[in-house]
Amino acid sequence: MNWKQAPLGPVQTNAYVLYNDEGEAVIFDPGGDGKAFEAALKKENIQPLAILLTHAHFDHIGAVDHIRDAFNIPVYIHQLEAHWLQDPSKNLSVNMTAEGITARSAEHVIEGEQSFTVGPFAFRVVETPGHSPGSISYYHEPTGTVFSGDVLFQSGIGRTDLPGADEATLLNSIHQKLLELPENTSVACGHGPTTTISAEMDGNPFLNGL
Repeated sequence: MNWKQAPLGPVQTNAYVLYNDEGEAVIFDPGGDGKAFEAALKKENIQPLAILLTHAHFDHIGAVDHIRDAFNIPVYIHQLEAHWLQDPSKNLSVNMTAEGITARSAEHVIEGEQSFTVGPFAFRVVETPGHSPGSISYYHEPTGTVFSGDVLFQSGIGRTDLPGADEATLLNSIHQKLLELPENTSVACGHGPTTTISAEMDGNPFLNGL
């Protein structure tokens, strides 16, 4: 198994494609550019099985319905943000376009921390609120990767000046959940380059007071 990063949408949010040798895949946070993303997946003979959302801010959901319909696949989201998909004020798109950005209801609502599988892909869901109330991270042990959305970045952390965000909660999520993962875990961030748990433990100024 392997994964690829695909910056999409108005602010180049990182979508991720986790795939196996047979071309089966799951998609994380398709934020926009639905037609181009669909074409790229089909060109690579990738067959998505599901869309997994780390949270429901507009820049992470812009191509959800396009990709869902193109491949006839379900969407997963945490229960605290399930209703944000249809609400431009909650997903913060109300000021982005005249209509806002919305998506239909998710087929699967995640309640609490759990392990689950999508086809051959097994994940451990970790609740990591702080950037948003329903932010979750998906730990994929076979590739040693956590798909963390906007919780932890290379030398940074997610924004906490947004509605429903809280800096103390976010830092607690990072310290108590993400930094407890193996130090060689790759962090597939929602924006910017990927990093590792060890790199952020050693050099992230928001975490160690450098």
